Amino acid sequence: MMIRKAKSKDAEELKVLYFEYLTAYPPTEEQDMDVWMDLLDKFERDENMYLLVVEENEKVVSSVQMAIIESLTHNVRPFAVIENVVTHIDYRNKGYASALLEKASEIAKERRCYKVFLETGSNKESTLNFYRKNGFEIDKKHSCLKKL
Repeated sequence: MMIRKAKSKDAEELKVLYFEYLTAYPPTEEQDMDVWMDLLDKFERDENMYLLVVEENEKVVSSVQMAIIESLTHNVRPFAVIENVVTHIDYRNKGYASALLEKASEIAKERRCYKVFLETGSNKESTLNFYRKNGFEIDKKHSCLKKL
């Protein structure tokens, strides 16, 4: 297992992960993969954006996205937000997502973050238990959502 930042070459495999295993409502329109690759290039260069992937046998099988957000609070320390935790169905229960969450937490600590938020749209007890097992407290703070 190798954990690394995603690269533009990963666009097609990430598309499969996102549209088949992450969202219940994948887009119906054709995706412009050049836009995906450009954004992945940008993420790779951006020191505050992390689209981390697990590569197993030269295939992207799990991913997590984290943003580091600078802040004037908590002694001018940033915080991190994690979303889009996903693992290919054939590779679940092998520790890949846990390894990604651990790596993201390590990066957040190195960057002096005072906290890490993790957002999930799932209410499944198994998903919530997975996050608890990985050190996240459920319902410690309130998350509010406004769709645009």
